[in-house]
Amino acid sequence: EVFMGDSGSLSVGAYIGFMGVATKNEILLIIIGLIFVVETLSVILQVGSFKIFKRRIFLMAPIHHHFEIKGWAENKIIVRFWIIALLANLIALTALKIR
Repeated sequence: EVFMGDSGSLSVGAYIGFMGVATKNEILLIIIGLIFVVETLSVILQVGSFKIFKRRIFLMAPIHHHFEIKGWAENKIIVRFWIIALLANLIALTALKIR
């Protein structure tokens, strides 16, 4: 199901994914989108853990909600995620230059 607001983001995501595959830089896409990958993996792990072991790994998924419940301020979470995203992108750009 595609919602009206999703149509632009889905097409941009598909384009970025296509370009990564076409240029053989799939691993760089994972590094560049590290925050999105971690957020998605936290949900997959949470659901899988609950279905298999009947226990939750995080207090709430995605992981940014876990940090909110732990008492972190929203601004603190955002800034830390920005820093992680910046570092991941710098690593990806460095890896691209090294090739």
